[in-house]
Amino acid sequence: MNSGIFYATTAFLCWGLFPLYFHAIGEVPPMQILAHRMLWSLLFLVIVLSVRQQWKWLPKVLQQPRVLMSFVASALLLTANWGVYIWSVNNGHVIDASLGYFINPLVNVLLGLLVLKEHLRRGQWIAIAVAAGGVAWLTWQSGQLPWIALILGMTFGGYGLLRKTAALAALEGLSLETMILFPLALVYVLWLSFHGENTFINTPHNSTRWLLAAAGPITAIPLLLFAAGARKIPMAVLGLIQYVSPTMQALLGVWVFHEAFTADRMIGFLIIWAALILYVAEGLWAGKRAK
Repeated sequence: MNSGIFYATTAFLCWGLFPLYFHAIGEVPPMQILAHRMLWSLLFLVIVLSVRQQWKWLPKVLQQPRVLMSFVASALLLTANWGVYIWSVNNGHVIDASLGYFINPLVNVLLGLLVLKEHLRRGQWIAIAVAAGGVAWLTWQSGQLPWIALILGMTFGGYGLLRKTAALAALEGLSLETMILFPLALVYVLWLSFHGENTFINTPHNSTRWLLAAAGPITAIPLLLFAAGARKIPMAVLGLIQYVSPTMQALLGVWVFHEAFTADRMIGFLIIWAALILYVAEGLWAGKRAK
């Protein structure tokens, strides 16, 4: 239990610090960061799988078209999530990005209702309704939907849904997704190099090259820590710990990147936070009642 809490908390602390990493390589266009993240992640994962001698799963999966197609879908959702997140951080929308991961648990509940035909308890319905009110308030105040938060919440929710029903564990699943994305990333980086637009080659800063190469372990290690922690602790505990990441991102957006956090924006966030508190409290109460 204690080791599980440590692994999960470490994973969410790493994810909470991601805005600092992407800001440090702000000279690199978001699409190039995304491509390098795919390339270096695969290299790191190949090393991990080779050290662990954990390749027996791959030939079997390649003979299962339905499994492959599910991972193509999850890889595309992960790419969309990464791309929007990187763009939002590098364009001064860290707070909007954090909102996406705050609403993600409620998106998961909604997807469970629509896709898995799960039945929602009254408290869960109320939490979703309150969160929808918060989104409506933010939309009315800004004059547009909080599209960054909604895209991030929905793509990560869809990704989580596919991985929940996937046939592979965390390490193998992430490796397969990265293998699927690798050809596209490689072709894009080669095209950039041919046209003299590859920032990895052109940048005068060695630190940028090292940080791009570090995208592999920076991407994979938190996911592996999360998987290890999730196996050891109850879902209720994991659900509480997961708010460490968006909270850190929101604080970084305000204190480090000095993004505007007006009173109207604060009201919208407070409504959504109230929905999350209601969601967590209802889950704890339901779990206690079941016992």
